[in-house]
Amino acid sequence: MSKAKKQKKSTKPSPKPPAQKPIVAAIAAQPISEPISPPIVEADAPTSDRDQDHVAEISAYVDEASADEEPPSTSPPRKRTPTNVANVADEMRAVEAAVDRLFADRPRRDDDAQKSVLDRLREAIPVELPGEDGTLVDAAKDVLSTDYYLRQWGRIGLRNRSEEVDEFGLDPVYEKRLRPFFELLYKHYFRVEVEGIENVPSSGRCVLVSNHSGVLPYDGIVVRTAMRLAHPQERDLRWLAEDFIYHLPFLGAFMNRIGAVRACQENAERLLKQERCILVFPEGIKGIGKLFSQRYQLQRFGRGGFVKLAIRTRAPLVPVSIIGAEEASPMLYRIEYLTQLLGLPFVPVTPTFPLLGPLGLVPAPTKWKITFGKPIHLDEHGSESAEDALLVGRLADRVRSEIQASLAKGISARKSVWFG
Repeated sequence: MSKAKKQKKSTKPSPKPPAQKPIVAAIAAQPISEPISPPIVEADAPTSDRDQDHVAEISAYVDEASADEEPPSTSPPRKRTPTNVANVADEMRAVEAAVDRLFADRPRRDDDAQKSVLDRLREAIPVELPGEDGTLVDAAKDVLSTDYYLRQWGRIGLRNRSEEVDEFGLDPVYEKRLRPFFELLYKHYFRVEVEGIENVPSSGRCVLVSNHSGVLPYDGIVVRTAMRLAHPQERDLRWLAEDFIYHLPFLGAFMNRIGAVRACQENAERLLKQERCILVFPEGIKGIGKLFSQRYQLQRFGRGGFVKLAIRTRAPLVPVSIIGAEEASPMLYRIEYLTQLLGLPFVPVTPTFPLLGPLGLVPAPTKWKITFGKPIHLDEHGSESAEDALLVGRLADRVRSEIQASLAKGISARKSVWFG
């Protein structure tokens, strides 16, 4: 019996350890001014489910404290919140508020800056930005649409124009605005050297006859600038431009506005009767269409139309040679089977075009030299001599020979294409 009682007594379960307070409650029970002490866990307490519960309670408590977005000054203080957790939360809220203010002010400042830039741009040029009133897709459609460019060119073309233009389309206000650019080309880009410009009469009608060179005919603009800057009387010069230019969109109108005149006998006679000085290129398209291997080799001077013009108007002829333009845009090959499609006499192939696109049309900064020869007077020939084909041909060959001799002399004396 005693043995059974003893066995029964030994089978009683051992007393449970005292209940442990949750760790969160233990943390909250400490004074706020005291540092947080880690809770004491008995060694014989289970470590699996109990620890996981404690970790979950701590995570929930920290998440609850950090989720409070109210400023410390307006929200009621949380009871028995640990000091270090409250400080971290306050600092995070302060940083978040500063970042919010930064991003709230940035779009407004950017909008103001963009608006001021656009306003200044529209004051100078009344442009309409692609997709200005639409979406990105609308902007892409505008960029790829020819109607957009037609619309913009029309607005720019009507901006800053004088109320009156002359009978050949020269716009003095527009041309004056571009003069600094032309003078930059003349003085610093091509560094033009002028010789014999005193041979050009100081007044009265005169016909300058020049070789035509370079894929892009800058020669008319450069000679006009030379007459304005280097001639003792600062004579105004009008040059005759090829007819095909006026079949291209915008280019013909642009050339007229800066001083060019469409090449024909009627326009030239009207200019000379006004006692003007004009520049002609008897080579025409053949001059600018020469390959680089044919540089400075004058092509045929047509049927001598400039001689007939000088005889009828009793205007002296002044031979002019231009050196440097051939190397500025050397043409290696010309494509002619696209002429009807593009409306051009040929498509040039240069070292940079069409490889670099529109950038390839920029001429190289070669040094130019313009030489004005002695004037050839035709007063001894009556107006009926203009119908003498033999006389006209002989005079045309004489002018052509003088220009060719001037070119040969200048090229032989030139030491460098870039520095003269």
